[in-house]
Amino acid sequence: MLMIAIRLKRMGKKKKPFYRIVVSEDDYRPTGRFVEEIGYYNPMTDPADVKIDVEKARKWLKEGAKVSHTVQTLFKKHNVY
Repeated sequence: MLMIAIRLKRMGKKKKPFYRIVVSEDDYRPTGRFVEEIGYYNPMTDPADVKIDVEKARKWLKEGAKVSHTVQTLFKKHNVY
C-alpha cells in the first residue's frame, strides 16, 4: 500500500532556509520527488511567513496522509485541523 506524507522540503541558500510544504510518497527522500505542493514556510521573516492551501491539505488528510511534527504544528496554528 502506498503511504503518503505531508512534510517540509528545504529550499534556499545556506543559512537562509525556505521550506515548501509538499505531499510525497513516504519512501522518497524529503528533498526528492513530490506529488503536490500545498504551501510554503519562511522562518527567516519576522513574523514567519506561512501560506497553506487549506482545502488541499484537508483533502490529503482525509485520504490518510501522515503529517510531520513541524507541519502538524503549522497546521494547528493556521486552523487546518
